[in-house]
Amino acid sequence: MLIKCPSCQKFNRLPLDRINQKPICGICKSSLLLGTIDADQASFREILSLSKIPVIVDFWAPWCGPCKMFAPTFLSSAKKHGESILHIKLDTEANPAIGQEFSIRSIPTLAGFKNGAEIERVSGALSAQQLDQFILRIL
Repeated sequence: MLIKCPSCQKFNRLPLDRINQKPICGICKSSLLLGTIDADQASFREILSLSKIPVIVDFWAPWCGPCKMFAPTFLSSAKKHGESILHIKLDTEANPAIGQEFSIRSIPTLAGFKNGAEIERVSGALSAQQLDQFILRIL
């Protein structure tokens, strides 16, 4: 999987079985987990099955205004909490099967996962404080 470094913006190839090993950028040596991870159908399933740390998923679509407004808040949260909870973005338009499987009826929808199982969900764009509270319930 390719992960964009949140610091230098260079792409890094990361085998998903290394996601639990606090991966760092090959160029600038910053943590690759201090940003959002764009997932597709295959990588999403693999991340959920392999991650030993909790995962928060932002189900979104590029045409969604509230999704675009929420994106900076989600990114800021990843920079703050990235090493204790993975921040995954999943485009439901590009990956409709995942949206159907998880019964995503409105976007943005946030879902929290532990050990591959969904434990909490909320729909709508959240404020930074609401997102922090949501993350604390997952941790």
